[in-house]
Parts: sequence; structure tokens; C-alpha cells
Amino acid sequence: MCIPARFAPILFSALLSAIMVCIVSAFVLATSQGFHSGFAIQWIKSCLTTWPVAFPTVTIVAPLVRKVVGRLTA
Repeated sequence: MCIPARFAPILFSALLSAIMVCIVSAFVLATSQGFHSGFAIQWIKSCLTTWPVAFPTVTIVAPLVRKVVGRLTA
């Protein structure tokens, strides 16, 4: 599967936000409630409810962060 390069920023945002949501939601759930029998289902629900917030946030914020990093580095 080859996605056209013009979609690279959207694909980057989708993948980064999905990875971050999975990791952070698992960490928060494990530290707040521990591992229990319903952990996996609760984790998936958490991912599905937070990703729609994370994806547009990363899409909007990533270019701004790249500019700041560009100005702060040589």
C-alpha cells in the first residue's frame, strides 16, 4: 500500500496520536485502577474516546512545534 506524499502530515498525525493515546491511556488506567479482569476492554474504550481529541490536536500542534524547534536549533 502506497499513500501519496501529500497525505504525509495527516498520516503522521494519525499514527502519532494513535500510538500516544494507546500508551498514555494504558499507563493512566494501570496506575489509577491497576490491572484487572476488565482492563483490556476499558483500555480499548479509553483509546476510542480519546483518539478523536488527540488526532486533531496533533494535526494542529505538530506544525507549530516543528517551527519552534526549527527556531531553537541551529
